[in-house]
Amino acid sequence: MPEGHSIHRLARQFSDVFAGERLRVSSPQGRFAAGARLIDGATLTSARAHGKHLFLDFGQDTGTALVLRVHLGLYGAWSFGGDETFRGASSIGAPRRMGETDTFDAPMAPADTSADTPAHDAGAAPAYAGPPAPVGQVRVRLVSAHGWADLRGPSACEVITPPEAAVVVDRLGPDPLVPGTGPEEFLRRVSARGVAIGQLLMDQNVLAGVGNIYRAESLFRQGIDPYLPGRTLGREAGRDLWQDLVVLMNDGVRDGKIITTRPEHRSSKDERGHVAPVWPDNAYYVYQRDGMDCRVCGTTVRLAEMQARKLFWCPGCQLPG
Repeated sequence: MPEGHSIHRLARQFSDVFAGERLRVSSPQGRFAAGARLIDGATLTSARAHGKHLFLDFGQDTGTALVLRVHLGLYGAWSFGGDETFRGASSIGAPRRMGETDTFDAPMAPADTSADTPAHDAGAAPAYAGPPAPVGQVRVRLVSAHGWADLRGPSACEVITPPEAAVVVDRLGPDPLVPGTGPEEFLRRVSARGVAIGQLLMDQNVLAGVGNIYRAESLFRQGIDPYLPGRTLGREAGRDLWQDLVVLMNDGVRDGKIITTRPEHRSSKDERGHVAPVWPDNAYYVYQRDGMDCRVCGTTVRLAEMQARKLFWCPGCQLPG
């Protein structure tokens, strides 16, 4: 499932390419036909995210302002495409994101076959002639004059009112990527619970947007035992944990990938003796590194199960108590 930084990148992408545009909205699959009709022909005024929820705000062209709420879940994905003007600032030159793909057309141009040219940019392409026929089970299609976006396989997709969207956000915990939502509310929710902090960080009603990677890596970076009861975390440790998540997740929005290691803790060589890249060889401290030596203390990184999810931690760096 995409973590919160990916959803915030999606919100930026929608703002870049659709904000202020009047959109044609349809449901090629048919399952969302009634909802699509409610916002068909409306103008997208803004796009925002809170945790793993994407909110697309539509203006009053068709009457009452409405919101398209999407949660990708495990299998959902957006794809984008359009002409040469359609690429958003958040996607130009960016690496591929979970839950998101891009395809673009461009006017006839000289072929570019350099090794670092994306496949969809190599060679001459025909001028944009509108969106292609839907491929697969497209729940929602959004179309502007210059491009389109298709949604497949979300766990939630609905048209709601702004007050209803506010209720969804209010139920969620604070989001490290939304200024003004923490850390006080995060500390309040954590300190009220006696369950393990490793479990609380994955509870979207306590902290919105954090998934398994950010959970494992932030607890390691702060030296916190994942089994520590939330109410014993302490204010200083809780503030430091929140601030570290703010930094890490904003880096994820900027880079389109999660990298949590500090330069001094990265291996210079891979298993074959070649220079090891930061991604993916040196991206994490403990996530998916069970059985390997800790980058900091050399203790074997461990793997356990917590609430049916894999938990990675270093018992040497994350001491109990």
